[in-house]
Parts: sequence; C-alpha cells; structure tokens
Amino acid sequence: MRRKTTGERGSKRTGIAGAAAVALLAGTLALGGPGGAPAAEAAPALADGCTAGTGPYQRALEEYLKRPVDGVQSAGDCVAIRNFQAANDIVPTDGYASLMTYRTMVAVKARANPNAAGSCPVRDYRVTCIDLDRQLLWVQRGRTVVFDPVPIRTGRDTEETRLGWHAIYWRSRDHVSTIYDDAPMPYAQFFDGGQALHGRLDNLYDGGGSAGCVNLKLADAAELWDLLDIDDAIYIWGVKPGTEG
Repeated sequence: MRRKTTGERGSKRTGIAGAAAVALLAGTLALGGPGGAPAAEAAPALADGCTAGTGPYQRALEEYLKRPVDGVQSAGDCVAIRNFQAANDIVPTDGYASLMTYRTMVAVKARANPNAAGSCPVRDYRVTCIDLDRQLLWVQRGRTVVFDPVPIRTGRDTEETRLGWHAIYWRSRDHVSTIYDDAPMPYAQFFDGGQALHGRLDNLYDGGGSAGCVNLKLADAAELWDLLDIDDAIYIWGVKPGTEG
C-alpha cells in the first residue's frame, strides 16, 4: 500500500511484495545506510542464473545498494538489484539497472521526507505534490505525508505537464481517450484542460514521455483514486529530465 496511517484512510505499506519476495530477500539484504538503503551482498546460491548485463543506471543502483561503484554489472550487483526489484514490485525482476528500477529507487529514497526541499506548498488541506525534476508524486496534508512518493511519467517536449496549482474537476474510473486512438486511461482524474492523473496498463516508461498527463503504475493509480476526490488540490513544479521545460 502507498498510503500511510494518519487521520486519512489507508494503511502503511509493508515494503515487501509477499512471501516470494521475503524468500528471495532472505540472507541477502541488511538494512542500513542513508535513506534505509539495503547493504546487499550476493549469496552464491542466488547468483546462479542472474545474468543481466550492465544497465543505464548501474552506478546509481550500485551506490544506493552499497555495492562497489564501478558502473559494471557483476553477479553480486545483479542479485542486489534483483532483490530490490522483488521488494518493490518491479517487473521484470531480472537484476537489470533499468529506468523503472532507478525511478523506484528515487521514490524509496524520498520516503523519509519527500518535501525536504520545501518545493510543495504546505497547507492544512490535502495537496497532491508532483515533482517533475525527480518524476515523483506524493500526497501531503500539512507536513504529514498521507500517500508515499511513487514514480511517475510526465509530459514530453512540446506537451509538458502544466505547472502550478490545479484542482481535480472530473474523474472517470474506466476512461478511454477520445484524442489518442482510444488509449485506455484507467483511474483518470482530470486537473487541467484534458491533463489527468491516470494509470498505465503496460510499462510506465514505454516512450519518452506522456502527452501531458501524469502516468502512474496501475496499482498506484488505483490507490490514488481511492484517496482523492473532486476539488482536491494538485501542485506541480520542476522540469522533466530530457525536456526543455
């Protein structure tokens, strides 16, 4: 679960994706380091069959997982990354330092205090915070986070997600786009001129960016749907990496 137990609905996540993930993690992860980063060492039995090559976010994952930082995949790196993927519901769970794995790592690192920089305004009502710089979304009421940070995908160049204050004006649970070839937009919550928070049925990071919507993993979009409602406030800032803003 992404929501936290506060005065709001929801329950605190366990952080482990079921018994299978627990079994996979056993003997290979120890919590420690800044942000709760696991200091993972490869167990020889688990290294067998972990053959993913060097990924584009190799160094960042090595540093976070307390591995030797050389930017080159090893059997130990592969196991450590695979364990992190299993613990955070990342598919495929293959040990490859992919964009999805990196974005999830950024979200996990931010959990302790996603608004440490103070970029999202603190209000006495619920605010959905969307950080384009880090490609993160979370929800806070006052200084209390009621929905943990999750990875998102926002608008590409020339179709950037619009900045500033917005409010949810229409919700459509099983929405289908009338503009983009009947593309499914499950759990759509519209906030500005056709731009919406919504889930994706396939890989969140297929393609370089959205057409302006804030895309979420389907499970995250479903939980956000249960939390938010019409007139809920949204605040967006920053620049998506790889765009001109």
